[in-house]
Amino acid sequence: MAKLVGYVRVSSQDQEVNLQVDALEKAGCAINMVFIDKISGARSERPGLKKCLESLTSGDTLLVWRLDRLGRSVAHLVGLVEELCQKGIGFRSLCDGAIDTTTASGELIFNIFSSLAQFERRLTQERTRAGLEAARARGKNGGRKKISYTEPKILMAKNMHKDHRMDIKDICKTLKISRATFYRYVNLYDNHKNP
Repeated sequence: MAKLVGYVRVSSQDQEVNLQVDALEKAGCAINMVFIDKISGARSERPGLKKCLESLTSGDTLLVWRLDRLGRSVAHLVGLVEELCQKGIGFRSLCDGAIDTTTASGELIFNIFSSLAQFERRLTQERTRAGLEAARARGKNGGRKKISYTEPKILMAKNMHKDHRMDIKDICKTLKISRATFYRYVNLYDNHKNP
């Protein structure tokens, strides 16, 4: 049987969730079907949202108080709702009246949102490409600056690794570099000395 599943989020432990919970209950959502996160929306790990999404099945509707309670950004929100729609799950936002994918007009509004998010992604790509081309035209190349195998940190990493007395983890800690950087340094040195 189709059910209403609610999701509530506030940004910190100090904030109250009552306003959102009451609104969801008033809209017909059972209290045991309301999932709560007290965490910043910018965080990708949200346990309440994870449980909420896992509880939804085809025919259900996800209910939120406002759009910004669910998505970290327009693109994230669009991705979540598109994923729900593909699974046959509806989406409604109480304060954003026209956002209700269980109706034809709500679906149309959401498709406009989706198009705007796609447009935003394409504009960002075009601006990035134009910026790189302009930099190249001025003789600048993007990316990481080339380093020589004779750099002191590279030589130290290689020497520390050569005698095998130190663990790689300790070498990285001493030189304040990541494990990936350590291997890049050693490979750069080895490739130059043994072409």
